[in-house]
Amino acid sequence: MKDASDPKHLIREAYQIEGITDGECRSILVDWALSLTDPDPLPHIRTLLDRYGPEAPDHPMTVVLKQGLEAPAQAKRRGGRDARVGRP
Repeated sequence: MKDASDPKHLIREAYQIEGITDGECRSILVDWALSLTDPDPLPHIRTLLDRYGPEAPDHPMTVVLKQGLEAPAQAKRRGGRDARVGRP
């Protein structure tokens, strides 16, 4: 069955990997985010935290998911004319 919050079951699998590191969890989270069809990952992160967080509060993936809620990545344009010439 397809899970909208974890379509490839990457997060579920991460919780089952013994000795997984923070860095590996971050890498898995990037792959997970790319697999979502919804442009807003925050509701899915909340769903996953509700699903896995209570059973594994100290798991590196729980920590990484919480960080994703606290400081979501913001697409920010850099460069362009303003960067070269400055704003009036």
